[in-house]
Amino acid sequence: MDLKSLRQEFDRVAEKQELSTTKYHQLIDKVEDEINSAITDLQSAADDTSSIDHKSVIKHLIDKLAAYSVKEQLKMVKKDLKVDLENYPKILGKFFETDISKAYMNVEFDSHTVNQIILNLLYHERLFDVADILLNESQEPDIFRVRSKYSEMHEILDALKARNLEPALSWMCVNRQKLHQAGSKLEFDLRRLQFLEIFKANRSEANNFAQTHLSPFVSIRSNEFLQITGCLLWPGDLETSPYSDLLSPEKWTEVSQELMVQFYSSMGMSLKNPLAVAVEAGAQGLPTFLEFANLAVISREEWAAMKEPPVDVELGKEFQFHSVFVCPVTWEQSDKKNPAVMLPCGHVFSWQFIRNVSNQWRQVFKCPTCCVLDVSAAQCRQLFL
Repeated sequence: MDLKSLRQEFDRVAEKQELSTTKYHQLIDKVEDEINSAITDLQSAADDTSSIDHKSVIKHLIDKLAAYSVKEQLKMVKKDLKVDLENYPKILGKFFETDISKAYMNVEFDSHTVNQIILNLLYHERLFDVADILLNESQEPDIFRVRSKYSEMHEILDALKARNLEPALSWMCVNRQKLHQAGSKLEFDLRRLQFLEIFKANRSEANNFAQTHLSPFVSIRSNEFLQITGCLLWPGDLETSPYSDLLSPEKWTEVSQELMVQFYSSMGMSLKNPLAVAVEAGAQGLPTFLEFANLAVISREEWAAMKEPPVDVELGKEFQFHSVFVCPVTWEQSDKKNPAVMLPCGHVFSWQFIRNVSNQWRQVFKCPTCCVLDVSAAQCRQLFL
C-alpha cells in the first residue's frame, strides 16, 4: 500500500475543496457588495434633492448580477468538485484490498484462552452481565475470583471519581509490599491527595499527617515532599499559591490510572487487553499477508492450511514482549526452530550453532567464549525468553 501516493491524492482533493469554498465566498461577497451599494443608492434617492432614479438603481443591480452569472458559476464550481469527490472512492479502491479473506490461515486457537481474554475485556468494560452469559454458554470453569477482583477495582475507581480515598487506601495498605517492590508511586500519590483534603480543614492536623505518612518518602520524592511542606505556608489560600497545580483534577486522574496499572499487575496481567493487542498487531501484519497471498503461486486452500506465516512480519517495538537473542557467532536471531540455548558454563548460543559444532567435533566441543572443554549438546539447556 503506497500511503504517500494516497496522501498526495487526498491532499489534491482537499485543496480542490478549499479552492471551491474560496470561489463560493468570493462570489457571494461580490453579490453582497452590489446589493449593499444598491441599498445605499436607494437611500440616497429618497432625498428630494437627489437626481438618482429608483428604477435605474434596480435595473443597474439586475444587470450587474446577471453579468456575474451567479447560478452558472456556482454550478461550474460544484460540478468540478463533484467529479473529484466521485473519483476519490475509486482511487481509494486501488490502494486498499477489499477481500481480506485472501490472507486467512486456518490457525488452531485455544478456545479456553480466547474465552478468557474476551471475559477479561468484558470485565474491564464493566459488562458483567454479558460476561456471565458468555461464561455460561462457553461452559468455562468458574472464575468468580477474577470477577470479584474486577468488581473491587471498579468500586475503587468509582469512589475516586467521587473524591473518596478510603477504598483505594484500604487496597493500597493490603498490597503495600507488592507496590514497593514494583517501585509504584501509588501510596505517595494517595497520601498526598489525603493530605490536601485534610489541609483544607485543619493546617496543624495536615502538618502532623505529612510528618507521619509522607516524610518516609523524602529520600525518593524529595521535590514533591518540598511542595507539600510549601503548601503549609498558604492556609486557606492554596488556590492562588505557587502550589495550586496540586489541586488539579488531573492528579486524581493520574492516581486512578496508576491504581489500574497496579491492580492489573497484582493479577499478573497487563493493563492493555490481549484482544486489543492481537487486533492491532493483526492490522499491522495484514497488508504483508495480503501482498504475499496475491503473489503466491500456491492455491488458497494450501495457503489456508499453513500453520505458520510463510513470511516474517515486522511489527513495532510496542509489540515486543520478550527479549530477542542474537547468536554471538552466527548473528542469527533466535526463533522457535532455532532457540537460544545455554551451555553449562553459562554462555548462550543458538541451537543451530551448537548442533553444527557438536556434529563436527563428534558431540564434544568447547565453548567459543571461555574454552571450557568436554561440553556436549545434551548438556545444553533451552532458554525461554
